[in-house]
Amino acid sequence: MTTTSAHIMSIPQTIPAEGVFLPDDLLTQIRESFLHIDACPFTGKRVFFENAGGSLTLESVAEQSAKVAGIPDNEHRDNPASRAVSQIVSTGRNDLANFMGANSGVIFGGETGTECLFRVIRAAALSAKEGGSIVASSVEHPATYDATAQWARRTNREWIEVPFDVETGQVTAAHYANCVRPDTRIATILHSSPVTGMSMDIVEIVRTIRTVAPECIIVVDGIQHAPHGTLAVDDYDVDAYVISPYKAYCRFNNGYAWISDRLSMVKHDRLLGKPADAWELGSRDPSAMAGVSAMVDYLTWLGGHFTEETSRRDCLVAASRAMQAHERALVHRLLHSGAGLPGLCSYPGLHLIGSAESPNREGVVSFAVEGYEAKQVVAELGARGIRVHARSDDVFSGNILRPMGLKAVTRISLAHYNSAAEIDLCLEALAEILTQG
Repeated sequence: MTTTSAHIMSIPQTIPAEGVFLPDDLLTQIRESFLHIDACPFTGKRVFFENAGGSLTLESVAEQSAKVAGIPDNEHRDNPASRAVSQIVSTGRNDLANFMGANSGVIFGGETGTECLFRVIRAAALSAKEGGSIVASSVEHPATYDATAQWARRTNREWIEVPFDVETGQVTAAHYANCVRPDTRIATILHSSPVTGMSMDIVEIVRTIRTVAPECIIVVDGIQHAPHGTLAVDDYDVDAYVISPYKAYCRFNNGYAWISDRLSMVKHDRLLGKPADAWELGSRDPSAMAGVSAMVDYLTWLGGHFTEETSRRDCLVAASRAMQAHERALVHRLLHSGAGLPGLCSYPGLHLIGSAESPNREGVVSFAVEGYEAKQVVAELGARGIRVHARSDDVFSGNILRPMGLKAVTRISLAHYNSAAEIDLCLEALAEILTQG
């Protein structure tokens, strides 16, 4: 895949509320890059609107991962195959740094993003000065919400829960200002919610925390944001940022954490003969790193259609803007109508999480409809070939839904490879389901 300056496309500096669809010919190329784009290997033809549960996988990721997974050699041996494996791992690590916008700190892999977050929070809690508080918001995923609660209890600290705005689906700097104290040792922030669909103003929240507690260790869950927007950890003034590549077009494999130079040196689990800032336990999976590089290759190719710059980082930033614009257009069509079909906002008794006009929505639309069980809506859509999901008052979403007074919601989650035609199929199905007696 190559792009020349003759093909450069533009995205408005300020993305309009109705978004900007990707050109049809480019979207066709994008869709051809993904496995199972319009058909499930078990059920046949379908529309995939369950991206918040895990994105589709790039064909190149699967191919490169499989190719490298078959190599029997390990790193740190005196042979060409071992050196080749080390180069794959090194390249993958550099690509992760580019993707995350990191020019400093340490990046390490773990079993999952959740495992990385638990591990970072544990190390921070055990190494921080005694006493004080640990702060988390009720809008967060259990990866940070539960981890902070447990490690506050285990280290005899006060756990402070930051409420969020149930109308907007966001937590703001003002909410944190009411909860952070000078003795707050650790604070966690969710960059984007897989339930409310809203992104948070990381920079402003961090600025507020640092004003009150300058030495606070700040940990960000970026798992849901990673496939939808630019990552720029150098600009956030945080101590940890965690992603899960399976939500960003890679296969199920590791989670990855970026940690600041400061946090990298605290006491943590490591082999004693390793450097003080070594966080990885055991060998890396080179096939996972090959998959990461294939994902970054793809995004670099995509971004090359929207910038004349040639660096991988510039292309990654350009790709994220184009993806955001397209996803906003998809969401606008879903909410406000398409092809003469009513949008979600047209249905009486429908409770939409967050404002229909919010510029902070990132590819997720969650809603409840009076008289309809969320799982019923999911099943009815599934029967019509539309794959979505229900979030319920359970271990994963209860802390978010309970403040909203909701038992469950239907979640439609989109990605940049989805099309307007797929939105229209969903609206057609909803028109049948939500007008039944």
